[in-house]
Amino acid sequence: MTQLYKVQYESENEYEHPLIEAYWQFLIIPEVSEGQQLLSAEFTNSLGLPWEYSVNPLGFQAIRLRARQSFQQISFKGVFTLEKAHTNPFDFDSGALVPFFEDQFGKLDFKVAHQRYLRHTRLTTLPETKEIFRFEEHATAFENLKALNEWVNKLLEYKGGVTHVESGLDEVLNINKGVCQDFAHLFIAVARKHGIPARYVSGYLHQGLGYFGDSQMHAWTEAFIPSIGWLGFDPTNNLLASTDHIKVAHGKDYADCAAIKGVVIGPGGNESRHKVIVESQQ
Repeated sequence: MTQLYKVQYESENEYEHPLIEAYWQFLIIPEVSEGQQLLSAEFTNSLGLPWEYSVNPLGFQAIRLRARQSFQQISFKGVFTLEKAHTNPFDFDSGALVPFFEDQFGKLDFKVAHQRYLRHTRLTTLPETKEIFRFEEHATAFENLKALNEWVNKLLEYKGGVTHVESGLDEVLNINKGVCQDFAHLFIAVARKHGIPARYVSGYLHQGLGYFGDSQMHAWTEAFIPSIGWLGFDPTNNLLASTDHIKVAHGKDYADCAAIKGVVIGPGGNESRHKVIVESQQ
């Protein structure tokens, strides 16, 4: 059984004064992987600017464009259709799992192979003054990560507008509120502190089942467990990532996966509005 999805991404940008020049990169195209097949991709902008595909440093497909004319408003729209195989995140041999303290996480070759997703970044650094989740040594890594998923979900209240894309965990844990990006960063920080490789995932979430998620792109995590591989955890909703999670990219933190990056040349500020719609049918 497969599921068909249509994703519509929209961004509107209005600038206080006319710009002289601008460059943008969009990381919004669903990735092509086992079980996720991109059927079509369309991208347009209100100025009719030419654009091109590129590949970001981590190997994910992006869209780049440049404006060399004066303008004060611009909007972007991406429409993607894809097909996903139904995913059962528990489809693995649980008998192959061993207690956490007996696992391979402390071995040098393991740390070298996964060093990118073991290093803390500014957005995934835990404040020293805060008590954090502790792993149980006699539970498996999977059981500990499931418990961590639930702990983050209960600790933080989902609330938009109280944090921003540059918010560190000290700010988030001071108010115990945030959006999916903050839930993901906290999960990643605790997993890495216990020696488990963890990475930030950006994508889309079909919210038809009442899931929490941003009106823009959703964020969740992936953790590496020997004998299983990379497994997705969504602490915002306290569940394992499955069919309704449409992956775009992964990285160390939000900075690697931002939907839009750019440089604008001109005076004054700007106002941006974003919207994502995900539709589904079998």
